[in-house]
Amino acid sequence: MNSESRFVYVHDPMCSWCWGHRPVWDVLSAEIGKRVPVEYRVGGLAPDSDAPMPEEQQAVISATWRRIHDLLGTEFNFDFWTTAKPRRSTYPACRASIAARWQDAELAMVDALQRAYYLRAMNPSDTAVHVQLAGELGLDIDRFTADLGSDSLQDEFTAELEFSRSLPIQGFPSLVLVHKGMAHSIELDYKDHRAALKQVDTILAA
Repeated sequence: MNSESRFVYVHDPMCSWCWGHRPVWDVLSAEIGKRVPVEYRVGGLAPDSDAPMPEEQQAVISATWRRIHDLLGTEFNFDFWTTAKPRRSTYPACRASIAARWQDAELAMVDALQRAYYLRAMNPSDTAVHVQLAGELGLDIDRFTADLGSDSLQDEFTAELEFSRSLPIQGFPSLVLVHKGMAHSIELDYKDHRAALKQVDTILAA
C-alpha cells in the first residue's frame, strides 16, 4: 500500500446523492483501500437550524429522492416526508459521524445515519436519533453524548469543513486522491466504479 498518498471521500451523511452512490462507492472504496488509505471527511450541506424545513424545500428534496430512485434504483422510504419533522440542518449528523470516529465507528455511524434517514424515516438532524443509533451500534453512550457537545469536537468539525472546502470538489459526494503533494479530483460515476479506479491507478503510477 502507498502510505504516502491518501484517498479522501468528501460526503455528508444526509446527502441523498451520497446514498445513491453507496453501492458503487462500497466497491470502489474496497479496491482503493488496497492501494492507499481511505479517509472520510464531512463537507456539511446545511448549517445548524431548529427551523422547520419550508414545504417548498421539502418538495424539492423529495423530488430529488425520486429522481435518484428512477435513475439508480436506490431505495427510499418516502414516509419520512409525512411522519418526520424535517429541518434543513445536516451539521448535527456530520458531528455525530465524527463523534463515532472517536470510537472507531465512523463508517458504521455513517451507514446507520443513512439508513435511519432514507429507510427508517427517522430524522438525522435530531440528537436523540444520534444517541439511539450510537446505542444500537454498541458505542459508549455517555462518551458519545459528551463528545457531541464538546468544544474539541466542534473545533475538529470546523477544521474538517475548511479542509474539505480546500479540495477540488464539486459538491457531495466528491472523490479526491492526494498524491505527491497534489490533490486530484477523481471522476464520479454513479453506476460504475471502473473509470474512477483506472484514474487512481494512472495517477499513482506517475
